[in-house]
Amino acid sequence: MKKTTNIPFSDLESIPLLIKDFLTQKIPGFEQYIFNPENIEKQFELKKASFDREKRAVLCNVLNEQHSALEISERQKHNLASLQNDNTFTVTTGHQLNLFSGPVFFIYKILQTIKLADFLNEKFPERKTVPVFWMATEDHDFEEINHFKTETHYYETKAKSGGAVGRIHVEDDFFISEFENEFKDSVFGTELILLMKKAYRKGNTLSEATRILVQELFADYGLLIIDGDDARLKNEMKAVFKNELSHQKLFESTQETVALLTEKYGKVQVNPREINLFYLSDTRNRIESDGEKFNIVDKNISFTEDEILEELRSHPEKFSPNALMRPVYQEAVLPNLVYIGGNAEIMYWLELKNYFQSLQLPFPVLIPRNSLLFIEDKSLNKATNLGLNIKDFFRNFASVTKGVLLENNEILPLLNESETALKNQFEQIAAKAESTEKSFGNLVNAEQTRQLKSFERMRKRLLRAEKIKQNEKLERLENLFLKIHPGKIWQERVYNFSVFYADYGKEWLQYCYEEMDVEKSELIIVSI
Repeated sequence: MKKTTNIPFSDLESIPLLIKDFLTQKIPGFEQYIFNPENIEKQFELKKASFDREKRAVLCNVLNEQHSALEISERQKHNLASLQNDNTFTVTTGHQLNLFSGPVFFIYKILQTIKLADFLNEKFPERKTVPVFWMATEDHDFEEINHFKTETHYYETKAKSGGAVGRIHVEDDFFISEFENEFKDSVFGTELILLMKKAYRKGNTLSEATRILVQELFADYGLLIIDGDDARLKNEMKAVFKNELSHQKLFESTQETVALLTEKYGKVQVNPREINLFYLSDTRNRIESDGEKFNIVDKNISFTEDEILEELRSHPEKFSPNALMRPVYQEAVLPNLVYIGGNAEIMYWLELKNYFQSLQLPFPVLIPRNSLLFIEDKSLNKATNLGLNIKDFFRNFASVTKGVLLENNEILPLLNESETALKNQFEQIAAKAESTEKSFGNLVNAEQTRQLKSFERMRKRLLRAEKIKQNEKLERLENLFLKIHPGKIWQERVYNFSVFYADYGKEWLQYCYEEMDVEKSELIIVSI
């Protein structure tokens, strides 16, 4: 494996403008939440002042209990002990409980979080920073997480959905036997198969399975794993949840930011609801208010305001944050400095700044996670032979293809020259037409538009003709594009980590860790 190039997010067409503007500090009011040593220094002080010893004691009890069934590493032991100290902080990422981790960016997020913690421990040795992985155990969209893909296979597990996914038990193991058939002859295939069998043993919940998987991969790095589906942690949120039920403060306080982001960037990632909580029973259902009662959507359950507040007081574990409330929950129960997330996550975190301020809860520094692409040497050579740079595959590929097919075309320059000459002629006529009758000037403009359109039609026909003529080259271009972008999207959003781990084992994890630069948000391209 060797790194070929790094491309900053600012140079990638497909990165949302909102993310680019956030990274380059073009969004007023968000400058202090970009990653740099000065902002981290401020974050240490803000979090220390807001995270009291009582909260820390609850967190330590929960984490120690949640790790008690695991064989934890020395670094994990050290990190668990350190969290009792009020000079210890966390950096966090989170993700859904995708089957066997789902797409490989699950791995990249965690590795970047670990490396960031190591970076901060080196940069600020008088303080301690611990990496944390937040399991999204309360999500209820099982269809989103019940599968993963390799280069040649699709794997899926079955279960009854609708409730908190972390509580779903593994009921079938057909995907395991299929996986075994694919990887049994790989260099590290046996290790992967044993890992899958250990994590997804029948009877394990998806929460237990994900914890085992993440533990096996990252224990030696000191990563701690937290499950928010815990009554003790929810108890810390009773005041916030009560405020949400009675006053809908999240909805109200985010309206200004949502309007600002919508005006400039088209739409926000997640629209706040009036009540941003679910009710957990055998299923997970939204809570809505009709002004008189609080109704549990799709369930024959309703409460008066007094009744639902009593339910919250007695059973806080039955209340579950939605996508926008979850960041608040996380930051309330962790001494957290930084959240590392995908672009979509960062975009909805940005909506919440004013809500955090209304709760007097420090808003964290946000880092859009790094992306990685692993590409075979032979594919890079093919790109070179076609006159392309790897960066070309992250531009508009229709434009790239057009450029390649028309590169040495003799007609295109003639069309361009003729079009330029025609424009010059019409400019001269238009200049004289201005002093003549108005309708004649309009006629000149309309005729210019008509004739220039014919040049565009000729270019399109020329491209179509070259596609037919150079069909073999076009096919090679398209196949190479699909090799780099399987399914026409980024590799990291399609393939499971097993595709790479099967050949390189934990050396691959370490390589990804070493190549990441925590001070930059970029695409790292590696040849294999």
